[in-house]
Amino acid sequence: MKTSLLIVALFIVCAGCSKIDRSAPGCIKEKIRHYNFLCKDAKVDEYIFQNQFVFVFDGGTCVRDGDAPVYNQSCEELGALGGITGNTKIQGVEFFSEAVFEKTIWKK
Repeated sequence: MKTSLLIVALFIVCAGCSKIDRSAPGCIKEKIRHYNFLCKDAKVDEYIFQNQFVFVFDGGTCVRDGDAPVYNQSCEELGALGGITGNTKIQGVEFFSEAVFEKTIWKK
């Protein structure tokens, strides 16, 4: 019985992990797992911005002020887009004018 429960638990864990793009940095995967439990309609998009890969965490409808944090590959937060103020700049640069969309690395 314990073996069956263990197999089912491992299947559930692995099924959740398979939604995350394997090329994402480890710390980004860890942040995605956190968002996975909080938000039903969240997604994470990868962009190239200022010659580096960055990750925009769109928390979906469960984010209280609607902002989307932007992290670099080392999981350093560069800023946040949207929110109450409708911010469109990261590090003083218009994000969507300069950023190049690469792919969605995770969505619920």
